[in-house]
Parts: sequence; C-alpha cells; structure tokens
Amino acid sequence: MAVTSTARYVEMHPRNPQRRSVLQTVELLREGGLIAYPTDSCFALGCTVGNREGLERIRTIRRLDARHHFTLVCRDFAQLGQFVRVSTPVFRAVKAATPGCYTFILPATKEVPRRLLHPRKRTVGVRIPAHPVVDALLAELEEPLLSSTLLLPDTEEPLTSGRDILERLGHQLDAVLDSGECGTEPTTVVDLSGDEPVLVRQGAGRGFSW
Repeated sequence: MAVTSTARYVEMHPRNPQRRSVLQTVELLREGGLIAYPTDSCFALGCTVGNREGLERIRTIRRLDARHHFTLVCRDFAQLGQFVRVSTPVFRAVKAATPGCYTFILPATKEVPRRLLHPRKRTVGVRIPAHPVVDALLAELEEPLLSSTLLLPDTEEPLTSGRDILERLGHQLDAVLDSGECGTEPTTVVDLSGDEPVLVRQGAGRGFSW
C-alpha cells in the first residue's frame, strides 16, 4: 500500500503533462494511492475504483456520509457508458455539455461496486472533464478515477493551490499534482436519474439544456 508520511509533490505542465510524471502517478494509483489533482473546475481527490481504503480515506478527509454521491471521472463516452445507463435523450443532453464542468447523476450498471452507489437510488455521479492532466492520467490508467471535490469540512470553497493542499493534507495523501492555480467553483451537478433533470448544485458549468 502506497501510504507515505508526506505526499509526493508533482509539478505538471498545464497543457503538456510530462509523461514520466504521468506514468509514476498512474503506478501510484494502481498500488492503492490517493492523490489530489487539478481539474477544469477545481482540485479533486482521486483513487482507483477498486481502492476500498482510498474510498474510506476520502470519506475521512471530507467527513462524508453514506448518502454522498461519488463521481467516476471518465475519459470519454465509451468508458462512461460502461458504468451508467444512458437513454437517448440523456445521451444527447450529456453529449452537448461535455467535456466540461458538469457531473451527472445516473443509474449505475453492475460494473459499479455497491459501496460507491447511493444506498437508496442506486445511482452514481459521472463526468468527463476538459483538462490535459486528467486526460493524460485517464489515457494511461485505462479506467475511471473515483473522485470527489477537494472541499474540506466547514469550508465554503475548495483549496486552489497545490502547495496549500500539500501543507494541509500532505500526511493524508500520497501525491499532490500541481499544474497551477485551480478555480474555486466545483462542477455543476445535474441529476438525470428521473423523468426530469434536477439541478442539485449550481457550479462552474453554465447553460445546461434538456
């Protein structure tokens, strides 16, 4: 298990992430590591889908209860379609809004471990971000990242600096990826699991239409 007393700090180019750093990070993830990484909205916590301990570490850092919707960060629609059920109208709406700063809550397929599902709705969050660092990680990892916004308890905005994250959470993480300042708005969350879309959280995504 890749748990260290101090997280590795990894500076990455914001447009052309260094391949060596990408490979080292993916190896860390496959070994059970938990990372903080930049996205097109704000910093997030991430681990592999099968990482039970990583999931519990995210819950501990953020003090999340069982009803929290975790997000599977996917590389593309082909990957997304393995983990959620998408009707034709939903596909069109999601396709028009991604890649981008949206998280969509949808009915999960059997590929999603039960521990990641909303206990009552059997749903999970999914998103396809537009960020070169995330793209590079997902291309090499060849599976989604289990992810959650890096919003600490009792705070209103996520941390925006990799150095600040390292200082605050270095003892709880295995790596902090830094490609420059991130935004403070998390994704816009839309629940598409019912007959009509429900706006769960207004965030960085704007202009979603059904």
